[in-house]
Amino acid sequence: MESQIGQILQDFAVIMIVASAMTLAFYKLKQPMVIGFIVAGIIIGPHTPPFSLIHNLEVLNLFAEMGVILLLFTVGMEFPIQKLKEVGRKAIVIASSEAFGTLAIGFIVAQSLGLGFYDSLFVALAISVTSTVIIMRVLGELKMMKDESATLILGTTIIEDILIISLLAIFQSTGASGEFSLNEIIISVGITIGFIAGVLVVGSKIIPKLIDIVARTNQHDVLIVAAVGLAFTLAFVSFQLGISVAAGAFFAGVLVAESRSHAVTSVLANPVKDIFAALFFVSVGALMDFSLIPQFIVPALILIGVSIGAKFMTVYLAARLQKLSNLTSTRAALGCSSSGGEIALVVAKGGIDVGAANPIILPMIGTMTIITTFIAPYVIKLGWKFTERFAKQHDKMNEKLQHKQEKKSTDVDDGSNTSL
Repeated sequence: MESQIGQILQDFAVIMIVASAMTLAFYKLKQPMVIGFIVAGIIIGPHTPPFSLIHNLEVLNLFAEMGVILLLFTVGMEFPIQKLKEVGRKAIVIASSEAFGTLAIGFIVAQSLGLGFYDSLFVALAISVTSTVIIMRVLGELKMMKDESATLILGTTIIEDILIISLLAIFQSTGASGEFSLNEIIISVGITIGFIAGVLVVGSKIIPKLIDIVARTNQHDVLIVAAVGLAFTLAFVSFQLGISVAAGAFFAGVLVAESRSHAVTSVLANPVKDIFAALFFVSVGALMDFSLIPQFIVPALILIGVSIGAKFMTVYLAARLQKLSNLTSTRAALGCSSSGGEIALVVAKGGIDVGAANPIILPMIGTMTIITTFIAPYVIKLGWKFTERFAKQHDKMNEKLQHKQEKKSTDVDDGSNTSL
């Protein structure tokens, strides 16, 4: 027993030291921290020669599951119900078009590349995800958060996160049973909708009040324990219903966001989330067998191109059909074309956890996430600048055209006056 505890402590120490070194390096390189954690996992993992630096992968997986719950819990706290209502019909239409359109196109391409049915399904769902964190960071750096397209992108990603998490719950349920019959889908959809409706309708009338009662004690330790307890309770309930624990944790965060003390709770939950989210990304890196890269690198690159193209096309068309300007539609499409991120990794791991997907999809999605995370800021920044320059040129051309028309109209008037 003592030797086992010693191994766990050693593993935890190795994870934290390597993770901190990698994230510091990536911070200096001005690259996303998530990649630093994944690289740390690759370094210490069992698939990296000459030997594994950690002994107990089961404990790491346990920490990873806790990381998923706390990560999605804090994401949910950013989306109170009122905020979900405010994003409006346009964001709902765009998010639905993007998620289902990319899912359908991705599934067809994955099947044509020779992937199995459920492998194709989870890969297609993973590439349908848009990384909200990366997009918001880039838009913040560009100081464009108040732009109409930035608001539209934020609303779209909020709705898309909910759709992807809900679809993950349905796919996990049907994948675990090994059947994809119409009845199975209807039952899974019914359970998922019932759970979400119950949480939002019934839970929103009870949970926020209870959180506020706890907050009145002014004891931060009591508040954070109650909030995290809620996250794990709803994660457990969703797990028992055959729904993804990510869905339960996400909607627990939504309920906490409805309380008056959600700002304090969010601040208190962030350090806990950061530790376990780091463990999740490290575990993802540790489980990636990059010796399999020759088997999936070509399909991965094809799927990256398909993802970017499908997301750009569906968002642009959905925005234009709702009579948004060409500039706003193009910028929204560029912003949402960034696939991958933390939820993509959650989707890939979720498919493997229920035994529906082949373990090879984890390093595939991981590789795709690393590539798209690197290129997304450049795509958004360069695309944004190009559209801005194009818009200015377009305005100048309109001004010149208008000036010519005014001059022509003046000349015609002068000619008429002369003849008189």
